[in-house]
This record gives sequence, structure tokens and C-alpha cells, in this order.
Amino acid sequence: MNLASNHVSKALRQSTPASAKRSLPSAVLPALDGDGPMWQQIRRALANPILNGEWPPGTRIPTEALLTKRFGISRMTASKAVQQLVADGLVQRRRKTGTLVAERALERPVFEIWDIADLVARNGGVYAYRLLECRKLGPDPERRELLGVSVRTPLLWMRCMHLSDGKPIQLEERLINIDAAPNITCQPLETQGPSSWLLSHVLWTDAEHKISAREAPAEVAAELQIKPGTACLVVDRRTWNESTPVTLARLWHPDSRHNLVGHFRPAR
Repeated sequence: MNLASNHVSKALRQSTPASAKRSLPSAVLPALDGDGPMWQQIRRALANPILNGEWPPGTRIPTEALLTKRFGISRMTASKAVQQLVADGLVQRRRKTGTLVAERALERPVFEIWDIADLVARNGGVYAYRLLECRKLGPDPERRELLGVSVRTPLLWMRCMHLSDGKPIQLEERLINIDAAPNITCQPLETQGPSSWLLSHVLWTDAEHKISAREAPAEVAAELQIKPGTACLVVDRRTWNESTPVTLARLWHPDSRHNLVGHFRPAR
């Protein structure tokens, strides 16, 4: 758009009467699917009609106050869901107008991180969790390089086991940037998995998955109750909040006890 058209657009916006602004289409409050943390359920419920075209650009989405009242949640939870939609590029906040579906929302890919406990439950299993190790990391330049932080950045290093029906399904090795998750300590991780805690307390804007097949070293094999050298599906997951590294997780899955499914839509 050139300078002249910018000037015209500005003039048109200034001349738009208040009644026209109030006539923006408003979205009907959708139902939740019941899977995962409330803020993610709300995020999905709002994102789906945007991505399938049901809510066209310019549609005003339900307000945080309405979400809070309708679903019996805190304002913070509602705000977290809406803020993630903003980070995804699906909506835009406008002063005096509200939060509107973005013009190019259909062209945005959406990636969601699921907690392993939710996945086990969705598959009909009984989930269990066991913390194996948790401590503040020392200098350890090799691990720090993996997360992309300096020696001055405080990091938490932890290992835990996730089980389905009593069988190990995932060995998790994780680095957490304490500056990016300021309330994280080992104490809540004694009873709650790190992914669940992070999804409930820390915003993320970018994620990277690297999937590979590796032979289980002796220590990993012992934890997963498999033979050393057994092929494992390994997922390296890194997340950021804008340019700040949040966490790096290495997830070991024994042989046939795990699979990955992706669902995609073409850009429109």
C-alpha cells in the first residue's frame, strides 16, 4: 500500500461514525471440548471457527469478561487464552473496539503442545508420574548451548518418568530457563509434570520439534525397562517466548509404545 492510500485509509477511519464501529459482527460463544487445561480449551474453541472461516476477519471475539463469566474461570486464565491467539496472529486487540479476527488469520499455521498426561487420558490409559532428578544446573556449557543461554542464566535440570497403566511410556529430560519461568522450583515438580506446570504458568510463542530414532543408552534403557540399544522415538522440543528461550525437553519413547499424529490445513 502506498503513502497516498495510507492517507486515504486514515481519513476513512477518522470519518467512520461510532454506529458503524458498533456494527462489527460479534462471534457466538463456542463450547469447550473438555481436553486439557482450561486456557487451551478456550484457545482452541476460539481458534477453530477462525481457521475454518466461520468467523471472518473483523469479527469481534467474546470478551475476557464474558469468557470469565461463561466458563467460571479467572480473568487471568481468559487473558492467557486470548493473548495466545494474539501471539498466533489470529486476532488483534483494538482500543475501544475489542479483540477482532485478524485480516490474514487463515494463513497462520497453529501448533499446539499437549501434556503427556492428557494424551494418556485421551487414549483411555491410567496416567502416573515419577520425578527422578531435579536440581539447579551448574556451568555445564554443553547443555547451556543446547538451550542457547549464557552461563549467567539460571537453569533447572530435571528428569522424570511418565507411565501409562503402570508401564513407562516417556522418559523426559528437561532444561528450564528460570528467568523465563520465575516461579519454577523443584517442589511443584515432585507431584506435577513439568509440561503441565509450564503450560499453566508460562506463555510460549514459538516451538520447534526435532524427531529422530536413537538407540537407548544403558541409563535410559534401565529407566524405560528395555534392553540397551533398543530403538526409541526421541523428540527434542524447544520453546521460546518471543526471543527468550523457555525450555528444552528431550523425550524418549520406547519402541512401539508411542506414536505421533499431525493434523494440518493448507494455507488459504
